Amino acid sequence: MSSADIMGASAAAPTPPVFTVTRLNREVRTLLERGLGVVWVEGELSNLAQPASGHWYFSLKDREAQVRCAMFRMRTSGVTFTPKAGQQVLARGRVSLYEPRGDYQLIVEHLEEAGVGALQREFERLKAKLAAEGLFAREAKRALPRFPRRIGVVTSPTGAAIRDVLHILGRRFPPAAVRIYPVPVQGAAAAPAIVEALALASQRADCDVLILARGGGSLEDLWAFNDEHLARAIRACTVPVVSGVGHEIDFTIADFAADARAPTPSGAAELVAPDRQALLEALQRTGARIGATMNRELRAAAARFEAASARLTRADPGLRLAHQAQRLDDLEQRLTLAVRSAVQEARHRLTRCEARLLPHSPQRRTDALRARIDALAVRLERHMSAELSQLDHRVMLAQRTLQTASPLATLARGFAIVTRADGSLLRDTAAVRPGELIEARVASGRLQAQVGRVFGPEEEG
Repeated sequence: MSSADIMGASAAAPTPPVFTVTRLNREVRTLLERGLGVVWVEGELSNLAQPASGHWYFSLKDREAQVRCAMFRMRTSGVTFTPKAGQQVLARGRVSLYEPRGDYQLIVEHLEEAGVGALQREFERLKAKLAAEGLFAREAKRALPRFPRRIGVVTSPTGAAIRDVLHILGRRFPPAAVRIYPVPVQGAAAAPAIVEALALASQRADCDVLILARGGGSLEDLWAFNDEHLARAIRACTVPVVSGVGHEIDFTIADFAADARAPTPSGAAELVAPDRQALLEALQRTGARIGATMNRELRAAAARFEAASARLTRADPGLRLAHQAQRLDDLEQRLTLAVRSAVQEARHRLTRCEARLLPHSPQRRTDALRARIDALAVRLERHMSAELSQLDHRVMLAQRTLQTASPLATLARGFAIVTRADGSLLRDTAAVRPGELIEARVASGRLQAQVGRVFGPEEEG
């Protein structure tokens, strides 16, 4: 190949594009922003800087890597917490490139604490899943009994919720018995324990309705009631379930799965228990309506009688009048007997209701509790007396032991503690010289002496 051919071939080859640094960074930024779009990133917040401009600059890191982040002022105003270094956060944003330095970074549009956001998304996911299965369908809800004979309460036996529920049930409808199914209402063991309690209540079938109760708290505190197994257990329970979890603004998966939802535990108790006072007032209103109806009927009958009498008087039908008068007397007697019977039956029913309510008087329970307190006080006094006697005996034994081990007892047997003039304890004759002052402590005091002669061990005999 000639040199001309080589030059021609070189001229025909395409020339590769040459980028400036600015263009290269701009192209890379465009590729990053279009290629990834909006992403969620979870990590530990570090290197937080908040200059006067109002923008935030920080890094998100995990054990092996980190990424620079920027959040502009119009976005930072929507953050509901104060970010701190070392905090675990969840960021939503777009991947970009800061062209002047060529630094890859994340432009953050939304920032939240990692734990709460994750729980909320899990809540929405599970809610959508169970709703799609028809677990929350209105037609699957069961009606609550109007007058429950026994009410089951699934809750913590030591919380404030059980006290509120029992107080309202006792006030509104004392005839109803209450069975408590004690369960933990917070932590990992709560949901399995509640599922087991619902299964037990369903197996026993001795309650007409169940209250699932827990006081208010954060999303983490109420998370046990967002359990999928618990939602399915509520629907599988043969007894209607009323949820009273948290405050009015709190919603859990258990609320949607239950047959009825109350805003609070107290509201759940009011929902399942009819108001005794309202029932008595309704009974009185019914009696008043019956009386008014009877008076209207009597007045209408009297008017009809007067009209018939007037017609008979004008027509003078003596036999027919006598017959109608007899029939009217008969109807009047029957009406009077019916009225008396209805009134008497209403009185009997009222008497029976009062008799059923009397055994549930709080005075009897108060007397029983007072007697129990007195018995416990007697037992406590006996126990304290026995404990004090044992402690006295132990103190005496300790005193005897101390007296036996005391060095004063050794001195009383004729021994002495010998020290040198500087206060050091004298244990060896080699440590002292003739003429040196020594001090000896005996049982009754101290004495000073001057060493006249020192005998070694070989001279003791």
